[in-house]
Formats: sequence, C-alpha cells, structure tokens
Amino acid sequence: MSKYEDPLGNINSTFIILSETFIQRISESVFVGLCDIVGTSQMVAMRRDVMDIREMVGNQAKTIGSSMLSGSYREGFRLEGSDVDVMYWLNNHSVIWDLSQSQYYKTHRQTLILCDCSDSPPGFTLLYLLSPSRDRQIHGACVRMYNRYYLSSSEFRQICIFAFQKSDNTTPHGPCASVTSGGREFDHALCFVSDFWPPSASSWIDRCHSWPQPHVVNDIVKNGCHFVAIGHPLGNHEDLEWRISFSLAERKLVYVMNHCQFVTYGLLKLILTEIFNNGVGDDDKLLCSYHMKTAVFWVIQQNTIPHWSPQNLLGGFWVCFKLILKWVYEGVCPNFFIPDNNMFLSKIHGVKQHQLFIRLSELYEKGLAFLLHSPCIRSYIIDVLYNPRNSICTDDHTLISEAQFDRNILLYETLLDGPINQLDTQICIRYLHAIEQMIGSPLLTQYQVHKLQNMTAMILQYTAFTLHMETYTPDNKLRYRADKMSCHMLKLAAKFGFITDMLYIAMYYYKTLRYTEALSIIEMIKVKLAQPYVMCMGNVNIDMYYIEAVGGQSWSKKMRQAAAWIILLSNEIHYINELIPEQQSALKNHTFPLGVPPLVLLYMLEILCYRHVDTMQAQTALDDLQTLVHYAQVQLIPSDSRNISWQILGICQQVTGNLQAALYSYQQSLRQKPFHRIQTATEMRIQSVCQLA
Repeated sequence: MSKYEDPLGNINSTFIILSETFIQRISESVFVGLCDIVGTSQMVAMRRDVMDIREMVGNQAKTIGSSMLSGSYREGFRLEGSDVDVMYWLNNHSVIWDLSQSQYYKTHRQTLILCDCSDSPPGFTLLYLLSPSRDRQIHGACVRMYNRYYLSSSEFRQICIFAFQKSDNTTPHGPCASVTSGGREFDHALCFVSDFWPPSASSWIDRCHSWPQPHVVNDIVKNGCHFVAIGHPLGNHEDLEWRISFSLAERKLVYVMNHCQFVTYGLLKLILTEIFNNGVGDDDKLLCSYHMKTAVFWVIQQNTIPHWSPQNLLGGFWVCFKLILKWVYEGVCPNFFIPDNNMFLSKIHGVKQHQLFIRLSELYEKGLAFLLHSPCIRSYIIDVLYNPRNSICTDDHTLISEAQFDRNILLYETLLDGPINQLDTQICIRYLHAIEQMIGSPLLTQYQVHKLQNMTAMILQYTAFTLHMETYTPDNKLRYRADKMSCHMLKLAAKFGFITDMLYIAMYYYKTLRYTEALSIIEMIKVKLAQPYVMCMGNVNIDMYYIEAVGGQSWSKKMRQAAAWIILLSNEIHYINELIPEQQSALKNHTFPLGVPPLVLLYMLEILCYRHVDTMQAQTALDDLQTLVHYAQVQLIPSDSRNISWQILGICQQVTGNLQAALYSYQQSLRQKPFHRIQTATEMRIQSVCQLA
C-alpha cells in the first residue's frame, strides 16, 4: 500500500497546481462551511450539556431502569437524516466477567449474569444467568444449554420489537426496534450493563499513551460497557450471542476530541452519505458511520497528524481516508477497543470488497478534487478557487452571532426530548426532587442551568394538570387545596419558562370555567408577544433583540423575557376538552405530543372564553385565527404544525356554528403533512359536521 502515502493526495487539473498555502486556505474554508453544518465548538458543547443534564435527571428519577442516548445525535451532530439511538437497561440486572466480581453485589437484590466468551468471536459473548431473573420476560428469553440458562439475543430482539411496537412503522434494525416518528428514525435497544471493563479490551488501556489522557481512560474503564442483542453472523451461536457495546466509551472519546477532529469526523460522515454511498442500494452500502468514527479514533491515537487545526483539516481528512482505503484493501477493519474484532469480516469480502476498493481507489486518484462531488462542501472549495485573496476567519465566536446561537437553542435544543411518558403525580415529584438535588451544583454550565429551569417549568405544568385530573373527590376543601396548588405551580412555571408558558395558566383557567381570568392572562401574553424584540419560534428582529432586550444576558433570562415557543401538549393529559379527540388519536398512534403554535392556541382560547363572555369579541378572535391559519408564513405556523392548526380553526368554527367553514378546515387538515397523526379525529369531526349540516 506504499502508493497511498501522500497526505494531500494527487491533486488533478480541477485544482490546477495548488501550493501548500492554498491547500491551507481551502481547508480553512471547508472548516468554516462545516461549522455551519456540524456546528461551532460552542454550539456542539451546548448540545452535549443539554443532553447530559436531561439524561442525569431522567435516570435519577427512574427507579427500575436507566436509559442512555447514544450515537451521532448524542455526540453533538444534527445532520439531516441522522437517526436517534436510545439504549435501555434494568438496574437490578448486572453482567460480570468472572465469579469473583459477584462480591460487589447484594445477590438477593441483584440478578447476576456471567459472560462466556470461550466459544464466540472477538467482541461477542454468551450471557447466562447465575440466578433466576425476577423479570418474566427475561426469564422467558432464556435457552437451556450445557445445564445453564443462556439469554437468547434473538428472543430478546423480539421483546424489544414488542416493547416499542408503535404501529406499522416499527421494524427490526440490528439489535434495535426502529421507529419512524415525525420524519425521524428512532432506534431503541434493550440491553444489559456491566460495571467492569471487558478483559478482551485490556490492550486498549495499554495503547493509550498520548490519547486519550489518563483521567479519561480511567473514567471510561470504571464505567464498564453494555451488551446489545445481536450475534456475529459467523459465530457458532449467532442466536444466543451478544455484542459488546462501547457506546458510552465512544461518546466520552468524541467529547475529548478537539473541534477540528470533531469536524473531520463530521466531514467523513458527510462524504459517506454524499459520495461513498451515493446512488448505492441499501444492501450494497458496505461502509457505515461507525467505520468513519473508528478511523478517526485510530488516526488520533496513532498521532499520525501532529497538529489538528482548521489549516490542516483536509490533511487530517486525507489520512483518515487513506486508512479506510487500506482497511478495504486488506479486508480488515479492527475495532478500536478489541482489534481482533474485524468489523469487515461478515460484510466486506470477496467480490464486494474488490468492487468497493476499486470505487474508493478511483476517488483516491482524483485527490482532494473528489470533494467537489459533495454538494455540501463544493461551494466552500470553489469560493477559494475563485477568490484566493479573500480572508477567512475560523474563530469560533465570529462564525455564529449571538442571535443565531440563541435561535439554535430555541429551535433544536430547548425541548429536545419533549414530555415525559407515563405521567402521574408520583413520577412528577421524583423528577422535581432530582432537579432540586442538581440545581445548586457549581459544576453546571449556563445551558444546563437553563435546561433544568426548562424541565422544572415542564414538570410543574404536568403536575398541575395531572393533579387536577387525579382529584376526584366530593370534598370541597380537598378540591380547593388541589386547585390552589395547581394554580401556584402554573404561575411558578411561568417564571421559569417562556413568555408563551403563560398559556398553560390560561388553559387551566378555561378548564376550570374562569373565563375572565383566562382572558386577562391572554391579554398579558398579547402585550408581551407584540414587543419587537421577541424571538418567536426562532424568528426575531436582530437589531431590536440586542438594542431593546437581552443581548449579552444569560439564556435563562432571555427565555423568560424575550422568547416564545411552540406549546407542547402531552397526549396523556387533558388540558382542554376541545382537544381530547386529537390527543387520543395521537396517543393511539404513539406519536409526538401535539405541537400547537402559540398564536393558534392563544386565539383558540380567546374564542372559547369569549363565547361565554362576549360573542362579538369571540367573532373578532375567530377572524384573527382564520387570517393567521390561511395566510401565515412558516415562521408563525411551521409545516409540521399546519395539520393541527387547520384542525383547531375547524374546531373553533364548529363551536361557533359555522359548519361549512369547519368542514373546509377539517379537509384542509387532512391535506397537510400528517405530523401529529390526528387523521382519526379529523375524520370523526368531518362525520359529525356532515350529520349536523
């Protein structure tokens, strides 16, 4: 493989003859472009902070099991089409590597599982129970062999599929149940956890001389590993084998990359999608994102690139590309933690290996010019070729303005994972207790503090409405106390949340027949939303945002004073009776909570309240809602919310007696993108309108 030694490749005529300085300028330009796509270091750090604190609170509030977001989404990427990987495990089941490790557990409380790697390929193992499991499903997934009860990975995958069976859009994907919801793919995996590092990965510890640093190695080793339900296709017991998963370790390694290394990883992921796998059928996509990540890990650890910087981005990329090409040529891709585990063994061999090598070799012969085939990267290269003297700034703080940064927080991170499932007041209390324990920590970043405040507001809102739903008593005093507590929690939530969180108070007042109080809250919200500096669902007058509002302030303050966001209505809570059919339809289809644009909900509540107070004002509010839904731009009603917006307009028209207009609105709702999967409710309402007409 000596021909693959030039770190910059063979630059063909497309690049003319480029000096090293010119290559550096192209690298800088591509780096800036990738920061636009992948995110600046500050943006990526914020994403990770938000996800870390959400996971910590969630796991502390849970009693039976734990979960972990993994994969590229957790690493900080927000690339289009990326799936979201979630791992789940029971806290009372632990895997050990030898019997001596059982001394660290209370065996009367913990079900211990022992690894048996003696007859499995590297990176895989059999798992057998040392004591009966108290979980019937786990016990039912066991197969008796050699007088032991082995956990069957194939049976466990069926349990996973059943556990996350949402509708006809759930399919098996490796060890996961893959669920498509809201245009995004979620991979759910049930797994087991070990508190101990695998003996077969001990060589990795010895390799870590320069990267990662010793304290990172120690942190990774002490957190052990996971086991996911997939066997090796060439193993002796494929249906029983489990793959050792280093997802947690990989996340920690990605976290300690510098930003140029992370951007290089992002560039490889983009090239994989746009060039390596472009036009290739799913069965022929032999390379995957995990191979790209593994290449970056090896290149960083082997210290092949002495200095990772924006000026040397393409040099680092080229070394990674050559390593992948070498692996394909040899048919060996060594797992970063267990090198004996050849990740090409079952897929990349024979004719397919040869074809892939030819394909990659052709790209190599083009040199860096093959990057021109990437739609995302092409323009940043051409900019330098046509404007070689333009200055390029790679400073993180100048690549994105404060307003753009705030907009990204609002649009993509604020309510990252939405409402909590299976709500009751006890679960809400556990979440609040977990938040209370963390809120005073001096180690929290400002984005984690903001996320905790956001979660506090959300949990208080859930608790208030859940308490109202659960309080079925003829005792007036108890009902009064519950009502007073609910009102107090909603007002407290409004102090932590967005401007539009006051709408939860208005909904509660409407639900409890306090129409005048609800209208008073609505007027207050209108005044706040009318301010020119308010950032509503990411849309803002930048000059006003800085001059008249909160430029330079903490995001927590910005959220309270100058940010409005879509209203998420958990499908398990009945906020107002008029939306129950829509929530039931969404709940039946296991989809996202109803995401209602704030102005749509505001006008709806105004119409419903004024029906009992002033019918003329109700008609005025209905006219405003009709104008909004008919003519609003995507900034006010995103495409994902158009079906629920038309539905709400139809509901308001129906309750005010305009059946013909309501029928038209319901029909329009059916024509929109079915993001909320409320078609059942829409069809039911159309039928009721036709019967009344």
